[in-house]
Amino acid sequence: MKNFALEVYLAQWEFNARYHMTASDIESMSTTELLGMAAPEERSAFEKGWLGYTETWGAPDLREAIAGTYGHLTADNVLTFAGAGEGIFAAMNVMLAKSDHAIVITPNYQSAETVPLSLCQVSGVALREAEGWSLDIDEVAAAIRPTTKLISINFPNNPTGAILPADRLKALIELCRKHDLYLFSDEVYRGVELDSALQSPQVADIYEKGLSLNVLSKSYGLPGLRIGWIASQDHDLLTKIERFKHYLSICNSGPSERLAIIALQNRAEIFAKNRKLIAENLALTASAIERSAGVLSWHQPQGGCVGFIEYKGSGSVEDFCTRLVEDKGVLLLPSSLYRSELQSTPDHHFRLGFGRRGKWREGLHILSEFVEQSQ
Repeated sequence: MKNFALEVYLAQWEFNARYHMTASDIESMSTTELLGMAAPEERSAFEKGWLGYTETWGAPDLREAIAGTYGHLTADNVLTFAGAGEGIFAAMNVMLAKSDHAIVITPNYQSAETVPLSLCQVSGVALREAEGWSLDIDEVAAAIRPTTKLISINFPNNPTGAILPADRLKALIELCRKHDLYLFSDEVYRGVELDSALQSPQVADIYEKGLSLNVLSKSYGLPGLRIGWIASQDHDLLTKIERFKHYLSICNSGPSERLAIIALQNRAEIFAKNRKLIAENLALTASAIERSAGVLSWHQPQGGCVGFIEYKGSGSVEDFCTRLVEDKGVLLLPSSLYRSELQSTPDHHFRLGFGRRGKWREGLHILSEFVEQSQ
């Protein structure tokens, strides 16, 4: 498979740049802080936990806690993974064969495209930037072939922060049902929508051939736990994916499973705290964009903690991001890292994350100054 360009770039700069301004997760917490939310029996379960192998499906009580975040599912509808990336890799390898065809939206997280492309033919359907990064369901319908097996979506979207409205999600599911397609839905930013009224239903809840991907890394701000999952009504399919997981991580970390249950039981508090932080940083970002005299513009994100900002200044956005990180220590992701092999994608943008504390505000100030001085 081709190099994971985004992760290669982050490996170079993420822990070396002074200001990590493109993080896709939300400010995390310490183990002590998370344990402070635990009931006594949950803390005891963590402290006395067995450090042996765990169940490949995931601990029964963890899967039950995850199922509780859905409307109509049980623990039997949940398969856990070591992060969301493993879930994408395993599911696509099980679901797609060389003779199949898949449809993915762009821009998107690279593995959503690269993994299917390593297995079968893939078509891309671009989000419409002029319409606030909307998804045209008619364009999706036009991309369907007799060999199409699944459609892959990601909302709230990385990198744009766009949300698929409920009526369009309903239309997409009707389209999938008509053609007997799987719908793979990356929902890792669900829970931190800026307006709760915009929150979409989870695909696994409302479609019999839907798969909902989620993880504790993004909305929960707990990437160090490495706990992700796929939920689906199709238990037979999950069983096949579980068999594939035997070749990957085999099972999750036992201590992480105990901590994950605590996070899931306290998700309302965690989400509320994270939404507040995002809203504060988003307002500061919007103000900085307004002060940029037209050099920067965006469609303000509706959910998640990242946005895709268009750079209209002198030179390329690649040069802009390179000079910024090398001269000022401010890390952004240029749009080349979201380039698609399927179709043209926006090439004058960069991803900004606004889910962090610490040096984040100082970094935004330096970014604003750099924009002003570069013109």
